Amino acid sequence: MILMKSWAKAAPEAYSIRSLVFIEEQGVPQEMEIDEWDSLAHHALAYEHGCCIATGRLVDLQNGLAQIGRMAVLAQFRKQNIGSKVLTTLIEYGKSLEIYKFILHSQLSAIPFYEKQGFIAEGPIYDEAGIAHRNMILHISTTD
Repeated sequence: MILMKSWAKAAPEAYSIRSLVFIEEQGVPQEMEIDEWDSLAHHALAYEHGCCIATGRLVDLQNGLAQIGRMAVLAQFRKQNIGSKVLTTLIEYGKSLEIYKFILHSQLSAIPFYEKQGFIAEGPIYDEAGIAHRNMILHISTTD
């Protein structure tokens, strides 16, 4: 089950997942993990047996543009299509807000995952929190 929540309701569970994945596993500095966008974002949280196992966020940047980010799945639940379900939920929720263009900063290792969902890599590779990233974009047809 995947639920959409505000940061006020999502924060304890989302931060717990993100802390394990980004700070402990990947070495992202703790001070970079929560940012000014969290309180403005719509957060997707995936649950199994009542426990939060994955999260992602959608920031509405206005004028039909949104940024997806902070996608994280607990290690023991990866390769089970949970990340895809979180991403699809974020995109569908965005479409309900009349968003037709989605951007994200993908770690290089995650590019194939996002490409399967229709995202296209663009621009140069850059460093974010000590990890190589590349921007990706997804355009949704407004005639759907």
